[in-house]
Amino acid sequence: MASPQLYRVAFVSHGKVYEIHCARVVSSELWGFVEISGLVFDDAGAVVVDPTEEKLRDEFADVEVLHVPMQGVLRVEQVKKKGKSVIRDRESGEKVTPFPLSGPGRQGS
Repeated sequence: MASPQLYRVAFVSHGKVYEIHCARVVSSELWGFVEISGLVFDDAGAVVVDPTEEKLRDEFADVEVLHVPMQGVLRVEQVKKKGKSVIRDRESGEKVTPFPLSGPGRQGS
């Protein structure tokens, strides 16, 4: 029996790059959009909590189908297993909330 298909989709939204996992990616009936459905997140009851995964789960909690403008889709990959879902800054490629290297009032080195 074949395992269900799983995709990792990277797209731009509000100046951030979102990388999420889903079961289905197709051209939308809405002209110029890509339809992403069957969003896959880690188990909410897991012992280790990833804040980014939690934020994505909360943001897309009631979403059945996500329609993303075709121009906003950066990459679609079919993967064997789910990896980390992330939100990155579009310009630097860094995660959205990097850990500060120096505290308030300190000189950065």
